[in-house]
Amino acid sequence: MQQRVFQLLTNNTSGVLSRITGLFSRRGYNIESITAGVTADPKYSRITIVTSGDDEILEQIEKQLEKLVDVKDIKELKPEESVYRELVLIKIRVTAEQRQNVLSVANIFRANVIDVSADSLIVELTGNQSKIEAFINLLEGYEILEIARTGIAGLCRGTKNVVML
Repeated sequence: MQQRVFQLLTNNTSGVLSRITGLFSRRGYNIESITAGVTADPKYSRITIVTSGDDEILEQIEKQLEKLVDVKDIKELKPEESVYRELVLIKIRVTAEQRQNVLSVANIFRANVIDVSADSLIVELTGNQSKIEAFINLLEGYEILEIARTGIAGLCRGTKNVVML
């Protein structure tokens, strides 16, 4: 099993995300993460999908996505040619004695503490998946109450792969 990141440029129309996820659902493909947002041109949306499978399945996914009417462009975001980022919010139960230790770990990772209460902290961290996983692993001795992850957003490096519609 391999993981691939596909970036789609689609019409910004009602139901486009539903049609894309429906394709995955009907065919039994898994979506590990999906992010979507409007581009600089409000007529288009950029959708980043992380999926996995063997070569045959991944090629089939790409071909099926290309067939969708709303999909204007699709490309694979290869790790060596792209920049990926993910945002995570983590709510951690902390005592007064634990608070400084968690703040120190957050500082090392350049994470932001965005909420503090008497018995918990909410930390915001942006980075690649390995950075986020490393941060979560360092919180092993603390009680993580909730985690919210955005999924990967990514762009190709440089200007050679920019699509202008």
